[in-house]
Amino acid sequence: MKQRTFIRYVLGLVLAAGMGIAHAQDVRSIDVKQAQQMKNQGALLLDVREADEYASGHAPGSTLIPVGQLGARLKEIEVFRNKTVVLICRSGRRSTMATEMLRKAGFTDAKNVEGGMIAWEKNGLPLLKGMK
Repeated sequence: MKQRTFIRYVLGLVLAAGMGIAHAQDVRSIDVKQAQQMKNQGALLLDVREADEYASGHAPGSTLIPVGQLGARLKEIEVFRNKTVVLICRSGRRSTMATEMLRKAGFTDAKNVEGGMIAWEKNGLPLLKGMK
C-alpha cells in the first residue's frame, strides 16, 4: 500500500475508533452472491477501499467512497438513506466499520459484504479494472 493511501486508511480507522464503532458487534452481513443480487435490484454497492485498490479490480456498478472520506461525503449518498446500501472492501473489515458508520448516521438498511472483494473474486463474480 502506498504511504499516502496507508495514512488515509489509518486515519479512517482512527476516526472510526473515535466514533466508538471500531468493534461493531451488530453489523448485518451478507455474502457476495446476495450483494450482487441486491445491487441488481437497485441497492447501492459502496466500495470503501482506496482508489488504487478499486482501480485494480472492483464489482461492476459499485461506487467508490474510501472509508476515511465516508463521513464527509454522506450527502453524496443521501438518496439511499432509507434504501439498501451494501458495503464492500478487500476483506470485510473496513466495510464493517463503514456499515456501522452509516447506521449511526441514520441509514436504515446498511449491509456488510462478508469476505469483501477476496470472496467476490473467489466466487468468480464479474470484476472490472480501472476507475469506471
